[in-house]
Amino acid sequence: MDDAPSGGITRRTLVGGAAAGAAAAVLPTGADAATTTATATARKARPRRTADVIVVGAGLAGLTAARRLVAAGRSVIVLEARDRVGGRTLNADLGGGKVVEVGGQWVGPTQDRLLALAKELSVETFKTYQEGKAVLVYRGSHQTFDLSGPLGPIPPIPDGILDAATAIQKLDAMAATVPVDAPWTAKQALEWDSQTFETWLQANALTKGGRFLVELGFSSVFAAEPRDVSLLFALFYMAAAGDEQHVGTFDRLINTAGGAQESRFVGGSQRISLLAAAQLGRRVVLGAPVRRIAQAGGHVTVTTDRASYRGRHAVVTLPPTLAGRIDYLPALTAQRDQLTQRVPMGTVIKVQAVYDEPFWRGDGLAGYANGDVDPVHLTFDNSPPDGSPGILIGFIEGELGRVWGQKTVAERRAGVLNSFATYFGERARSPTRYLEMSWAAEPYTRGCYVGFMPPGVLTSYGRELRRPAGRIHWAGTETSGYWNGYMDGAVRSGERVGAELLGGA
Repeated sequence: MDDAPSGGITRRTLVGGAAAGAAAAVLPTGADAATTTATATARKARPRRTADVIVVGAGLAGLTAARRLVAAGRSVIVLEARDRVGGRTLNADLGGGKVVEVGGQWVGPTQDRLLALAKELSVETFKTYQEGKAVLVYRGSHQTFDLSGPLGPIPPIPDGILDAATAIQKLDAMAATVPVDAPWTAKQALEWDSQTFETWLQANALTKGGRFLVELGFSSVFAAEPRDVSLLFALFYMAAAGDEQHVGTFDRLINTAGGAQESRFVGGSQRISLLAAAQLGRRVVLGAPVRRIAQAGGHVTVTTDRASYRGRHAVVTLPPTLAGRIDYLPALTAQRDQLTQRVPMGTVIKVQAVYDEPFWRGDGLAGYANGDVDPVHLTFDNSPPDGSPGILIGFIEGELGRVWGQKTVAERRAGVLNSFATYFGERARSPTRYLEMSWAAEPYTRGCYVGFMPPGVLTSYGRELRRPAGRIHWAGTETSGYWNGYMDGAVRSGERVGAELLGGA
């Protein structure tokens, strides 16, 4: 079976990343389209509901903000374009009460706010499977290595280990000087924001193996190419991989044990949003893509296709590029609008093969592999806590995601299973089920894992990320200081904007 039914308030089949029939609900792709749609729908008679705060988006950021506001006695309405909650988290039903995540899934040390929310909702965690040897396939050579060794998950490429370690040490030292809440104020911000990560890497990694290792880690974090991303933004992202007591590092971004991939959630990460939404009840409205937000007379009016909602404030939790597709009256400032034009989303296709059992474990393998075998350069064992069924997960990221996203499902399936078989043997070619999710094709996400910034954006427009536009406030993981781009960053942003509104509402 080659699909992935999602768990949630409703169920749908995921193939190629979009729900069947979703085209009719796609957000307008430009300012003219947004204005035309909003104008046409505004002429229709529609019911109006009121609340103190209208939240746009029922992912972790929006639901966290709503819970905080409701707890303080404010009335809230949460509007969600999709037919489900959870944003970039999504569970696929495997049957028998088991699920696997086709969106964001991992949690690790210093992601304290996400862990606190999960604990409050009684969602437990379990460790990512890491027992046994890891696999490296590089330039035609196949070998295994010990994950418990001094290098951890860094593949033992002879001409690259020392080179990559030296480059990462330099990056960590630079990142330590970047303030997470205002990276544009770093002493060397202009210099670093005037070049790409690729430019820096070419000058500082001296071997092909060293560059391969750093690039492998980079693409697994950003789902983009080093040439796409500002060096300053990359350094900020590393600095953000910590908390108020712990300095962020590149290793914490890429590591499993002690890093961002250390643990998973029992029942899948979307379960957190499902439980939070259940507590909010009828305050959460699904199938309600927001077309227009108007400010007038000390209030906001938020317009969807079927209804309008009036409140004292609005909170928009969408990634900047999607937030820019809403029609605003009056128009946003030029600086804010320019920001939304300059924050593209990463490109990733998350692929998984399901087997009767995790056969690689019997071969003494952890299910973790790195390599230069297209299209999948990175895999994990993604099996449920009890190890049944066995699941291998892989990622098609950055340029590979752009190229392979244009192929058919059958072509991707064949390519993915060839990668898995190269890493783990011929049994990997015969799964009982194949799942994939192209987040770039998802109409209300248009990419993952994060909206990243090319050169010049942070220093010129970064101040607009969190600056309110009148009665419109901004949240979402892209607005977070710590753990920007992660579930923890989304939760932190919801807490921040909730406190912002409670302090000034």
